[in-house]
Amino acid sequence: MKYIPVGTTDIKASAIAQGVMRMADKTREESAQVVSAALESGINFFDTADVYTDGESSRKLGQSLQDLSVDRSSIYVQTKVGIVTSKETGKITRYDFSKKRILDRVDFELQNLQTDYVDFLLLHRPDTLMEPDEVNEAFALLKESGKVRYFGVSNMSSWQVEFLQNNIDEKLHINQLQMSLAHTGMVDQTLFTNMKDSRSLDYDGGLMDYSRLRHMTIQAWSPVQKGFFGGVFIDDPEYAELNRVLDELGSKYGVSKNAVAAAWLLRHPSTMQVIIGTMNSGRIAEFASGADVVLTHDEWYQLYAAAGNMLP
Repeated sequence: MKYIPVGTTDIKASAIAQGVMRMADKTREESAQVVSAALESGINFFDTADVYTDGESSRKLGQSLQDLSVDRSSIYVQTKVGIVTSKETGKITRYDFSKKRILDRVDFELQNLQTDYVDFLLLHRPDTLMEPDEVNEAFALLKESGKVRYFGVSNMSSWQVEFLQNNIDEKLHINQLQMSLAHTGMVDQTLFTNMKDSRSLDYDGGLMDYSRLRHMTIQAWSPVQKGFFGGVFIDDPEYAELNRVLDELGSKYGVSKNAVAAAWLLRHPSTMQVIIGTMNSGRIAEFASGADVVLTHDEWYQLYAAAGNMLP
């Protein structure tokens, strides 16, 4: 397992992080197996959120860490707050970065996780009614109380991050964003600059370059997903050429297609961290092995093209 710096912190986290969004419907024993498989693969970073089945995923993670007698200081736990859902339907009703909401939900998560602090707190999707003074006050209290060590955001554009960062005291170290070989918008924009092509449109303020400039870690979620809810591209006939190249490189490096897909993300010099969500112990090990694969320049672009992307 490769270990990377997170933002400008002194933390060295596993390049592959274990997400637990799907853990809510697992049994206590199954949840512990997932955590155990992650630890055995060298993963020391776990990602959750208060909105994942109203904290149930976090509760399962916290219980698993207790059941396995995991030394809290040996791992990093990250949670996210800000999405509000209806208790009746489960649908999102609003986003809320108010001081009270942030503080209340961090306490909620600490109880779920059976810990007295989290290593990272991310604001989960933009709240267009955000008052930065309230965020600043909440972050200051959380830092002073020792409940949160470091802060970041999720799914925010460059200008949203810049505005928030310029109005709060705490450094933002992370932006968690969707990215995969079938979701390459952040890369496309860097290649099609100043061209009459839809891929040259900068929807999000140059997120890739901005994150590197501000020394923020991009956490890539859904690393084998196509679209938002389109399923995975692994073994999908619509991505036959991509799967052929993934298989070819997998044979070369002695790893699976999942591992090569993760290696493609990790090869980018922005020092990304890949968030996986699988609850399958075998696939956890597969993804983890991708952290040790260093693709060549040619292989990286070969995969990019095989996914249906054109070069200018």
